[in-house]
Amino acid sequence: MTSPHIAGAASDLTNDDLAPTTAAQRTWRWYHFTALWIGMVMCIPAYTLAASLVEGGMSAMQAVMTVFIANVIVLVPMLLIGHAGAKYGIPYAVLARASFGTKGAKLPAVLRALVACGWYGIQTWFGGLMIYTLLGVIIGHPLESDKIPGLGINLAQLICFLVFWAIQFYFVVHGLESIRKLETYTAPAKIIICFVLLWWVYEKAGGFGPILHKPSAFEAGGPKAGQFWTTFWPSLTAMIGFWATLALNIPDFTRFAKSQRDQVVGQAIGLPVPMGLLAALAVIVTSATVVIYGKALWDPVDVAARMTGAAVLIALIVLLVDTVSVNLAANLVGPAYDFSALNPRKISYRTGGYITVAIAIIMMPWKILESTQGYIFTWLIGYSALLGPIAGILMVDYFLIRRTHLDVPELYKEDGKYSYSGGWNWVAIAAFVIGVAPNIPGFLNAAFPASFPNVGSVFKELYAYAWFIGLFIAAVIYRIGMAGHVISSQATLRRA
Repeated sequence: MTSPHIAGAASDLTNDDLAPTTAAQRTWRWYHFTALWIGMVMCIPAYTLAASLVEGGMSAMQAVMTVFIANVIVLVPMLLIGHAGAKYGIPYAVLARASFGTKGAKLPAVLRALVACGWYGIQTWFGGLMIYTLLGVIIGHPLESDKIPGLGINLAQLICFLVFWAIQFYFVVHGLESIRKLETYTAPAKIIICFVLLWWVYEKAGGFGPILHKPSAFEAGGPKAGQFWTTFWPSLTAMIGFWATLALNIPDFTRFAKSQRDQVVGQAIGLPVPMGLLAALAVIVTSATVVIYGKALWDPVDVAARMTGAAVLIALIVLLVDTVSVNLAANLVGPAYDFSALNPRKISYRTGGYITVAIAIIMMPWKILESTQGYIFTWLIGYSALLGPIAGILMVDYFLIRRTHLDVPELYKEDGKYSYSGGWNWVAIAAFVIGVAPNIPGFLNAAFPASFPNVGSVFKELYAYAWFIGLFIAAVIYRIGMAGHVISSQATLRRA
């Protein structure tokens, strides 16, 4: 499908990066999307997800199934929102104009971009830790020193973080195609490494260890008997939140799909099963570390650092390459487009990438990761409460109101049909605010318990379902608010 000519497009609504992709640019087949997802799934934060669930009392099987179910659920908006990218060749920041308005779309673009900046920083921190660990192994002792006041990390950790940040900067400069090639070439290697790791721990431990057989803490007689569901739902919401950012900006990738089938098949193969298998791998390897090292090691960097000889060097290098490929694909592409959409005349995709990597430093990601509680209940669930309503609005607008028909040239006009009221669709803004509102008290209690200790139990319960609640409320409000909206030229669009 050849992208339409954007006649009459406003210069502050488009540039070469935001314009619809042409037929020549649509080169991604299903295996590229599968490789992309395998590459993104095989990352340290995803590996440690199962750890947080087992630490919370789940059995190994319960943890793996929770991760798998969450990714089956998040695959649905991933495929639905990705449909628009494959059909029209437009990125997420432009698709959002159909529902939020040509100016209003900047709100969901900024929200999604800031979350991705946080993730970019987190992954960069993990990469820096690997360099920090590798240097410690090489010199024979950890690079420990006093922490820098205000930062909470030592000078060596800060330098390693900045070094890894600089390594990734090469791909920021060289653009999306360099990222696609990196993902395609590294995905098979990651699968091989997983099997090698399984073989290594089995040989070393003489089996797969005790965690696999450890009963759930929620069983009768256990320390958390009868509390499974109160843990399961917030955990499921957090697991969905892990990929909630990609569920929104997936058109940034599917706009390069050769066909609709390529994006659907590629994503369906590449996301849920690999995520479930990675969770299983994490549980198995950690179970074996109890036998090998006398305690459970959920951090793969820690496991790699304890290996001997060439194994430690190989393991850490593989983890470094893995973190680079994941971070660039999952956390750079989306915000780069989003920042570009804020001011297309002055901000290109590349400049948007520069903004992303700068904000990632300012956010001090190591503070987000100080505790499992903060990681799950403040970070993952907190931003899922913001992104769920946006996903609900986008899906209702594209599928129920517009029946997948968009007038693409109008998305690039200031006075077109998607300008609504001065560039803002206040129905979408209201739906978003109403969708987020019920989760605010629960978020404040989770993020600042000392300052907000008296939040009602109802709001705490709602917060456990933040992504679901926000998506449902915003979708319903938006559909009702747009009930009288007439889409002009619908018949013309269908003929086209």
